[in-house]
Order: sequence, then C-alpha cells, then structure tokens
Amino acid sequence: MKTNIFDIENWREIGASLARNKTRTFLTAFGIFWGTAMLALLTGGADGFKGVMSRQFAGFSTNLGGVFNGTRSISYMGYNKGSYWTMNDGDIEAIRNTAPAIENSSTVNSIQGTGAYSVRSKNGGIIGVEPDYGKIMIPVIYSGRFLNELDESDNKKVVVVGKNIANELFGNEDPIGKRMTLNGITFTVIGVAGQRGEASIMGRIDDSYIVSNSTMRRTFNQMNVVGFFVYTSPKGMKPSDNEQSIRRVLSRRHAIHPADNNAINFMDLSEMFEIIDNMFKGIALLAFFVGAGSLLAGVIGVGNIMWIIVKERTHEFGIRRAIGAKPRDITMQVLSESIVLTLVAGTGGVCFAAIILAIADKVTADPINGVAGFGISFGAALAIIAIFFVLGCAAGTLPAIKAMKIKPIEAINDK
Repeated sequence: MKTNIFDIENWREIGASLARNKTRTFLTAFGIFWGTAMLALLTGGADGFKGVMSRQFAGFSTNLGGVFNGTRSISYMGYNKGSYWTMNDGDIEAIRNTAPAIENSSTVNSIQGTGAYSVRSKNGGIIGVEPDYGKIMIPVIYSGRFLNELDESDNKKVVVVGKNIANELFGNEDPIGKRMTLNGITFTVIGVAGQRGEASIMGRIDDSYIVSNSTMRRTFNQMNVVGFFVYTSPKGMKPSDNEQSIRRVLSRRHAIHPADNNAINFMDLSEMFEIIDNMFKGIALLAFFVGAGSLLAGVIGVGNIMWIIVKERTHEFGIRRAIGAKPRDITMQVLSESIVLTLVAGTGGVCFAAIILAIADKVTADPINGVAGFGISFGAALAIIAIFFVLGCAAGTLPAIKAMKIKPIEAINDK
C-alpha cells in the first residue's frame, strides 16, 4: 500500500481523520487561526497606528528646527531675572550668516485680526511669513498659489486665505483675485490653502490669513520684531547643530547670560520624529513577540492533536503495516494531516486579519493624507503562512516518527 500526496483517496482519508473528533479539530484549528490572525493584526496594526500619529505632523519637514525668545532666568549685565527680550531682523540676519546647518528659513509673526468680504467677516490669525515657509510647513494649495519672493520684496498686499475661512467668507464664489480687507486694510486673495496635520506654528493654516512678513510689518506696525524663526537643516545635519551658534549670537546681542537656557527656546522636530520612530519600533517588536506567542500556542495545539491521533490510530497503523504499507507511507499520512490543518487554519487567520486591517484603513482614511497604513503586504502574508507551514511540519514530525516506528504485531494487539 503506497500513500501518494496527490492521491485523492489520501486527501479523503485526511478529511475523515480530522472529522472524527470535530470539536477537538475545531479548537485546534481555531488556535492556529487566532495565532496567525494576531500576528498579522499586530504587525499591520503597528504600521497603521504609526501612520495615524505621523499625520499630526504631516506637512512638517522632518528636519525642522526653530528658535523663539523667553524670559531671563539669570540676572546679567543690568537685566534682571524674569525680564523679557525680543528677537529682531538684525538677529535673524546674524543667525543666517553664522549658523552652520540652515537650508530653508523663515521668520513668523502672528496677530489676531478680522477678515471681511462683502457683508461677511471672520476672525482669525494673521500670520506673516517669508516665501521659504512653504518649503518648511508644506501647505495644501486648494487653488491659486502660495507667497513668492516678489510678494515679499515688493511688500505686496496679497493674502493666502485658509480653507475654512475661505468657505465662510466666499461660499461658492472663487476667492482668487477677489479683494477683501484685513483689519480694514484691502488685500487681494492669491490662494486658498490648508495644512495636512493638526500640529501648527502660531496657528493652523486652515483658520488663518497668510501674508508676507514684510507686508505685515509695514501694514500692521510690527516694526522689526520677530516672533518665531523656523528653519530646516541640510541632509545629514540636525537642527540642533545650530543651537550653540544661535545661542552665542543672541546672548551677545541681547545681554543674555551664556548659561541661561530659559531665555532662548529651541525646537528640534527631528528629535520628536526620532522618538516616535523608536517608540513604534518597540511596539512593532512587542507586536511580533505577542503574535509569535499566539502562533506558538497554535502550533503546540497541532502537535498535541497529532499525538492523540497517532495514539487513537495505533491499531489502524498496525494493520496497514501488516498489509504492506511502508513506514514512509505512515509518516506521510500523519504529516499530511498536520500540514493540512495548519495551512487551512493559518490561511484563514491571515485572510481574516487582512479584511479587518483593510476596514480599519478605510475607516481612518483622511481626505488629504489618504489612508493611514493599516494593512499587511502580500509578501508578509505569504511569510506568515510559510512560517506556519514549517512549524506545522515540525509539529507533526515527532508524532509521525512515532507512528513510523510502530511494529505491526504490537499495533494490531493494541487496545
């Protein structure tokens, strides 16, 4: 008697063997199903949650840095502890000339104001920026354009209106080219913009009026004051590489004690992205171990059921050996049952996880940033199934070896 893996009778026999104890087979298959599903869900879910968190900073350059003034915490050169200072244009020019790692940069000022068009008006932040701001805090341009160098150099009274404000002021009208007022001063709308994430610098673009900084200073009496200075660093360098240079410049120009870290505040978004990235690497590793534990539990279940099957079928195997079945045929029979149980339940688990992750990706989809990244790639799904295939073979090997070693006479007499 020869057992062939491609023999239809062999597969019928495998099905009949597994169906003899439906409850036991179901519970074992469910353990495998849940193990593969957990591994796939945790793997794909970790990527998705990372995508959801990253959306908060979508549009920000990952190598973004910034500096803004604080209050002195050390009395120095006639200035008391707690006294306030402000950055100015001269500071920014000195920083740009000396800081070693600045690629794009922009000053940022902000005041509260009221925009009006026709009979409608809307309060919001008026944010003055330089053209490079669009390379640092990358906006979504719904229509028109963002500010450019000519707007800055010619002090043009043009404004980029946030999407939410544009909807309220202009309704169904096309805002581009329309004349509106900001705090009673006439501006021409050149664009409608928004931002990708929730985080912002001095106000969300969607709820703000964006004008050139030169125009803002002249029109709204901001003089040479700078509220915030943002910049990006070249590839291979970090925003923090500029900190010591900027501290020296500002400490010298404003009589700030060199050791006074509270008077000059820095922001380094690259450090935040690095922390988030490391955190999710840890989550991914934890997800792998939890999923692997569930997977191992399922494989152990396969091994247990195969031991029981071998024990229950000892008499049958003895008869087969007596009528000519080779040890290899008995081994193949037991291994086939183990592999079938593992592959069917494991494939079902991966498919179930893929469906759940696809639903999660659809539910968390964002109209601007698209899907979050919940899901498992075809390659990863095949890898999980392949791992279960190998482990399923391993789980059935020892029972199969035991079945192979059964002597016909002993097996026939077994009760």
